[in-house]
Amino acid sequence: MVPVFYNSDLETSKQVVKACYEGGVRVFEFTNRGDFAHEIFGELVKYAAKECPEMIMGIGSIVDAPTTALYIQLGANFIVGPLFNPDVAKVANRRLVPYAPGCATVTEVGYAQEAGCDICKVFPGDVLGANFVKGLKVPMPWSNLMVTGGVKPEETNLKTWFDAGVTCVGMGSNLFPADMMKAGDWAGISKLCADALAIIQKVR
Repeated sequence: MVPVFYNSDLETSKQVVKACYEGGVRVFEFTNRGDFAHEIFGELVKYAAKECPEMIMGIGSIVDAPTTALYIQLGANFIVGPLFNPDVAKVANRRLVPYAPGCATVTEVGYAQEAGCDICKVFPGDVLGANFVKGLKVPMPWSNLMVTGGVKPEETNLKTWFDAGVTCVGMGSNLFPADMMKAGDWAGISKLCADALAIIQKVR
């Protein structure tokens, strides 16, 4: 499970990374969604190296090669995008940094695999649905798919995705409820993460 998160406040972002880590999360996707997001990310990477040493920090919402290069310089361990851009693959491959592009068709997944992408992001998952994953895996069973969008920390939802054949899931706002965020209930977020990981362990 990969939490997907953005906040313009550094201290809040640190608390969220720490809460996820304490809930058992070891892969975290910060998203490039606001002004100066790269500055927050650079500080988060340094923070995680000290406070959450096993956390693999990556960056999401990447659509072009220059932004990819910027985040790799800041310590991104992986790159995720909402779309597939071959230029991003070239930059990431040159530095041996994994790139998980967003794909919405079987052809896009094929092109992404050809460009060296080991994991493709099925996006938007809530639009494409679990049957898309199931259907794609029949002729291309070697495919490693991560679904983002439409993933909830609930057994029925997660079982549907893993039964369809996903390798992993990305989860955003459902892991970070607005009321918990507002109250600074970091222990609550840790528990949500731990519970979701336990469900995944059960349904995989």
